[in-house]
Amino acid sequence: MGKMSDMNQEDQLALTQAVMAILDEWGLSANAQMLVLNLPKGTPSRALRKFREHTAFPEDPEVMQRLEQIVGIADALRTSYPHNPAMGTMWLQQRNNRFEDRAPLSVIIEGGLEGLVEVRMHLDCSYDWHLDKQK
Repeated sequence: MGKMSDMNQEDQLALTQAVMAILDEWGLSANAQMLVLNLPKGTPSRALRKFREHTAFPEDPEVMQRLEQIVGIADALRTSYPHNPAMGTMWLQQRNNRFEDRAPLSVIIEGGLEGLVEVRMHLDCSYDWHLDKQK
């Protein structure tokens, strides 16, 4: 995923709306969405409605890294549960031994970017392999 500035305004808005739909599908509260996205300080929670409708996310390196992870997790869940999208959300909400008996969504919310990467690595073997090759 490139920088927001590398995308036209229509693509920026489409990405923003797609990510908001993913976070809504995951059942995250407004507060949790703000934490997961790590929106710049002072962003009011009412901005979430604007992101769903007509405003693109701010171009912020941390936000962009998180968007990439969110989209990667959503893609991996779609691949894991191609016939039942609700199963991906259920998987995110259920406790998992892999995450010390915590739900993957808790890891994402509490762990910030590292939590997003940890959940993505668990779901997406090719992403985990890609990270290993970079070391």
